[in-house]
Amino acid sequence: MNIEQLLIATLTSGTMYALIALGLNLVYGTTRLLNIAHGELVMLGGYVAYFGFVLLGINPLVSVVIAAALGALAGWLLYTGLLRNLIEKYPTVEQLEANSLLIFFGLSIIIQGLAAWAFSPTAKAYTFLGDVVHIGAGVITLNRLVATGIGLFCCLGIWLFLWRHPIGLAMRGLIDQRQAARVVGVNVDRVQAVSLMLGFATAGIAGVLISMGEQITPYMGGPLLIGAFVVAIMGGLGRIGGGIVAAFVLSAVETFGVAFTSPSFRSILLYGLFVAILLLRPKGLFGRSVAAR
Repeated sequence: MNIEQLLIATLTSGTMYALIALGLNLVYGTTRLLNIAHGELVMLGGYVAYFGFVLLGINPLVSVVIAAALGALAGWLLYTGLLRNLIEKYPTVEQLEANSLLIFFGLSIIIQGLAAWAFSPTAKAYTFLGDVVHIGAGVITLNRLVATGIGLFCCLGIWLFLWRHPIGLAMRGLIDQRQAARVVGVNVDRVQAVSLMLGFATAGIAGVLISMGEQITPYMGGPLLIGAFVVAIMGGLGRIGGGIVAAFVLSAVETFGVAFTSPSFRSILLYGLFVAILLLRPKGLFGRSVAAR
């Protein structure tokens, strides 16, 4: 058993889990919106990279910036056009979560259907940085190594933003104590808008990074969303740091568990861990009760 290879696999998959769940957690933590269309945003980011590379010759590393900008714009338009009124309309967290779930479910189906119609259901891929890199006794393709580095950089950058930047500190305040944040003068509307923009941008970035080493299809969002939700709930919904740690825990269980058993045990290991966490730690490994609206 090549332990170094397993560690490399844990790092690469854990980084993608963390980046995707990060956007999901940011949006939920600050707005209490359950964005189940998050996987479709990742998928669209993948298509931005694919068509940019195949049709226009745009380097996927440049597409990372383009996808992030488009995702941020989409987040701002959706917030100002729909979600701001939705948040203000429903007075309780339960009502807001339930209605946002239905709205984002509808958006998910629409985006998936339009993508299948516009891009065809056939899986697509492109070749970029396909050289093999040796790290000790392990190997990794250069595109996955670069994608992992960018993903880790984004996770670290957002974590520093949340701990150092005034808007990031306001986000943390909104996540922890919503009413107290209002009392001390936090501009809740602006923070929520930035949160949507940042969450959608990270989804676009994740899509580009995934497309560098894997095929993309209009239906890839579902499995990605499930993994992101498992990570988010394990770490505690709305807990940014907890979600990042949980992503690597989940990745390690998946990678080492499959290696020591068989690929058919993958779902059993993942969801078995998920159920165990819910039974033993209902609010997640690092979760606390979310503040009321």
